[in-house]
Amino acid sequence: MNAITETQAGTDRKALLAAAVTVVLWASAFVAIRSAVEHYTPGALALGRLLAGSITLGAILLVRREGWPARAAWPGIVTSGVLWFGVYMVALNWGEQEVDAGTAAMVVNVGPVLIALLSGWILKEGFPRKLLLGMAVSFSGAALVGVSMSDGGRSSVLGVILCVVAAASWAAAVLAQKPALKHASALQVTAFGCMIGTVACLPFSGQLITGIAHAPLSSTLNLVYLGVFPTALAFTTWAYALARTTAGKMGATTYVVPALVVLMAWLVLGEVPGWLTFAGGALCLVGVAISRARQRSMN
Repeated sequence: MNAITETQAGTDRKALLAAAVTVVLWASAFVAIRSAVEHYTPGALALGRLLAGSITLGAILLVRREGWPARAAWPGIVTSGVLWFGVYMVALNWGEQEVDAGTAAMVVNVGPVLIALLSGWILKEGFPRKLLLGMAVSFSGAALVGVSMSDGGRSSVLGVILCVVAAASWAAAVLAQKPALKHASALQVTAFGCMIGTVACLPFSGQLITGIAHAPLSSTLNLVYLGVFPTALAFTTWAYALARTTAGKMGATTYVVPALVVLMAWLVLGEVPGWLTFAGGALCLVGVAISRARQRSMN
């Protein structure tokens, strides 16, 4: 039993490390998007990001010679590719043009709640008490961060709807992705999902060409960064961790993102957060710690 326990602990540590890489890079994406979205339309930004991600992931696939995923993995890959790499990215980019960052953060953070509820029901992961408690605490923290960053409630109805669409697309994509990881590697699921998302966003090609022609170099470099790191690398580490834990726990882990965004905006953009933002970020971290806590055996 000791050898089995040690092996499981090692797997848990690797999954937690992969999840940590994911949330740090996803948080950095908010800072990069802030520059790029000023000069690229939502669809063009999504397409450019996905092109950079697809090229990076395609090169890694060739080097590793992983080839094509098994047939059984394709339904999940196609669904997650269209919903997460396609619909989610366009809807979120567009939504953040319509509402303030705080409102967007609050609405999009419905996603982990949907993931936990749907995975408990559809994937039969159940509803662990610590997971539900941790998510409640983290959601409260995300709401505090959102309120502290909001513009006083002057939000566009369209923007809120788009953020809800992004959250729902994210949740549905994770549920489709989880079974696919039983039949394909994290790299395969991510790479081919990203390529499918790229194809779905090809109607925005004209906007992307126009954006590249007129955008400053800094915005284009941010677009490339978004594709290589928060997309290619972070989505792969997400898939790796998701294959080794429950969808509910992975969704809850992403509540760290708002806290990290606040810290990065402070360090990189000089945006000093208020005490309410600090309190919300702390609650996010506490909630994630509770949700990730391992259940002790009663034997």
